Amino acid sequence: MDGGGGLGVPSPKLVDLDYAAELVEPGSSVTVSGITFVRNPSALVAALVERGARDLCFIDREPGFALDVMAAAGLLRCVRAAMASFELYGLAPTVRRLAERGEVEYIEDTCGAVIAGLRAGAQGVPFMPARGILGSQLLELHEKRWGTWRRIRDPWTGEELVAVRAIEPDYALVHVHVSDPYGNAVIEGPRFEDELKIRAARHVIISAERIVEPEELRGFRHTLSATSLHVDAVVHAPRGAWPTAMPGLYRADYEAIRGYVEAARQGRAMEWVKANLSRMRG
Repeated sequence: MDGGGGLGVPSPKLVDLDYAAELVEPGSSVTVSGITFVRNPSALVAALVERGARDLCFIDREPGFALDVMAAAGLLRCVRAAMASFELYGLAPTVRRLAERGEVEYIEDTCGAVIAGLRAGAQGVPFMPARGILGSQLLELHEKRWGTWRRIRDPWTGEELVAVRAIEPDYALVHVHVSDPYGNAVIEGPRFEDELKIRAARHVIISAERIVEPEELRGFRHTLSATSLHVDAVVHAPRGAWPTAMPGLYRADYEAIRGYVEAARQGRAMEWVKANLSRMRG
């Protein structure tokens, strides 16, 4: 169970990858850190693949590599995202194929709505008002089919707005630069919506490039991205974002990503994943 690192202070939250993967229950909703090819929790995703997790619903704003691997491994029943992107390679190849075949339900969202929903979840309120969705045909779909948006009126001005229902994922899988054994963690560089996800999720699993003693985080006390209050488990996972980038530490491995894309377009994504699981685990 111990994720180790030889620290002097033992913590029940410091676990290994396989134990962390066991915490994610079938049928849960899951979100992940980063975007497209930046700071994906690849090590945690690899552990989920090896465990054979099933029936998950994925929620994120602009996911990429981690989402597609989870889809290829058969972990997902639904995906809610604004854009499942592989940047210069187009849309996430496996997600697109499964959505077109109806094998995974794809709930199309917008960036603003996902952020509003996460913000509501993080603040503990049932919804967050938004403007930019008005006029979109997605509004009717979300109102009638998915129940995630609803037209409302500003009680002061009467202006028409959209209420975005709070997004409260069951699990947030977040890869960070530094964490102590208790889940006080620091993300250096772009944080995207990760701090909202950490506060909105019911359970948070952190994987970290480095595990340090709590005293070493004192210099980061004003920039903590996660605190022990929100975190259920911590995993030591050096290079745990590979092949995506870890800002300040390593760049995205585009040769590896291109290899995945080529395999996925031929329906062989899992061949690539199985051949690279050990590298993904860090």
